[in-house]
Formats: sequence, C-alpha cells, structure tokens
Amino acid sequence: MIERMFSLNSRKLIAQAVTNWPAKVLSVAVAIVLFIFHRMSILEERFFSVPLIIETDAEMIPASSYPRTVRVTLRGDANSIFPIAEEDIEAYLDLYKYTETGTYRTPVEIRKKGTALGVDPLEIGVDPLEISLELDRKISKYVSLIPRYQGYVESGYELVSYTLEPTRALIEGPEKRLAGISELVTEHVELSGRNADFSLAVHILNPDPLIVIRGNGSAEFRAFIRAAIMIRTLDELSIEIIGLDDSLTAESEPLLGSIRLEGAQKELENYTPEETILTLDCSEITEEGEYTIPVQVNVPSQFTVTRNEPKEVQVFIYNKFEP
Repeated sequence: MIERMFSLNSRKLIAQAVTNWPAKVLSVAVAIVLFIFHRMSILEERFFSVPLIIETDAEMIPASSYPRTVRVTLRGDANSIFPIAEEDIEAYLDLYKYTETGTYRTPVEIRKKGTALGVDPLEIGVDPLEISLELDRKISKYVSLIPRYQGYVESGYELVSYTLEPTRALIEGPEKRLAGISELVTEHVELSGRNADFSLAVHILNPDPLIVIRGNGSAEFRAFIRAAIMIRTLDELSIEIIGLDDSLTAESEPLLGSIRLEGAQKELENYTPEETILTLDCSEITEEGEYTIPVQVNVPSQFTVTRNEPKEVQVFIYNKFEP
C-alpha cells in the first residue's frame, strides 16, 4: 500500500515538473543571466601599464619598433584586485615558434604570478590585443668610438690630442640594422674655457633602441691641451752698440734689423720688445779698425728665434781723442 502511494506521488511530481517546461527553463535561464549581470555590475576595474616581454629563439631578435608597455585592465572584486602587485601581471609575446626572418602578427598573452594567483573572480584585459613585429637574425660586432666636442678651449690654447678608452664598443642587434653602423659617438665633451689637460667619463650614444651596447655604455676621455704656438715678425728694430770703450767711437750704416719669433700665442701677442733686443757687443775691441760683429738677439727665454737679419754688421772703430 505504501509503495503504491509513493509511486503515485512520484508520478505526480514528474508530471508537474514537465508541465510547461519551456517556460520553466526560460525562467531559470533568465535568473542565471540576471545573477551574472548583477555580479558583473558590482565588479570593480583597475588599470595600469606593464612592460611587454619579448620571448624569442636565442638566434632571433626584434627588428622593428614595438610598444615597450601595454595597458592592462583588471576586473573583479575590489578587495581582490587592488592588492594585486603590478609586477605579478606579465604581458609577453611568445615568438619561440618563429625561426626565420619576417614580419609576424602575434597576440599579447598574460601570465599571472604571486599576488595574482588564486584571485576569483578576475578578468584580465590587455590593449593592444596583438602586435605586428619583424624578426631578424641577432648578430654582434665591434665598432669604433668617436668623441664629439662642444665649445672651444680658452683663447691662446688648442686641443693637440686626445685618447679614448676603450677605442671600440661591442654592439648587438638585428643583422640588417647593424649592417649600416661602423662607429658610435659619445655625448658632447665640453671644451669651453679649458686651458689644461683633463679627463672625464662620457656616455656612448645609442642611435637605435633595438641595438644593445655591451659593457657599461661609457668610455674614459682624456684631452691634452697646450698653449697655441704662433709666429710673429718684428721689423725695423734698432741695433744698439754696447760695451765699447769710452775712448773709442763707432761708425756704420744705419743699424736696423728684423727678427721672427715663435712662442705661445697669448704671450707673444702681448710681448713688447725692449730697445736692446738687437745688439753689437764691442766690449772686446781695444783699438781702431774695421770689424765684423755678429748681431746678438736678446728675447725672453720662452720665445724661439727662427730668423734674424742681419746676422752680422761691419763696424768702423776710431779713436775718439785723435787730433
């Protein structure tokens, strides 16, 4: 009897369940959608940028410009998404499957770690969704280093030489980009007002963000500065007779000469010659006669005499007190 009643009740429940079943299924579906919509409406959003990581075969390297960062959107419960550290969301391009040069369009993928693991609900969006990138063979080579200058050394001085250590730099990058590079330059070396040797560390300028300069990216520059040398000619200088005994007198043609001096520009420009710059030393003469006396040039020791005219002068010596 009991079994019969249980069977009747089961049939009634089944009959009621299948009665108007399309409407009931639709109601459940609507309820689910409303629940999801409600959950979505209360989720918070958070935005930040993360570096874009390029993962490639060791022999391949990006050969075209690409965004170095991408925009990431986190959507979820506020208490869950705001504690997530930005460094625990990684954006990357998986390029390992590409082993030939060419241009490829690849989706930006997301990798979670650390504080981003186990967060639910969590939706992660990225902008842009995909990136077009050219790949080329990775090569390295040495190129010369050239210093660049700015300004001028102090007037009267000149940069006579320099050294740069190292003299070459090792660069690495896409084969096509490196093909046209034979040298790299340094940042400007300021010369303004310099009047002595100096040294300093200078950065090596990278002409292409797709190229890597190996090492610390700098060089040691040393400059050697010297006083500028000039040549100055002094004309129509009087040749003075000195040292002649008081009892003697001398006669000669008008005594005029010229000299050419070499020395530091600043000092030579400001040099004013003395009256006794050219002299005839007659201190050894004790009697009358005709003498050929060498012209002596008396200039400061920092100057070099490169020419003087005349080299010698013919002088007639007479006894001053002869009747």
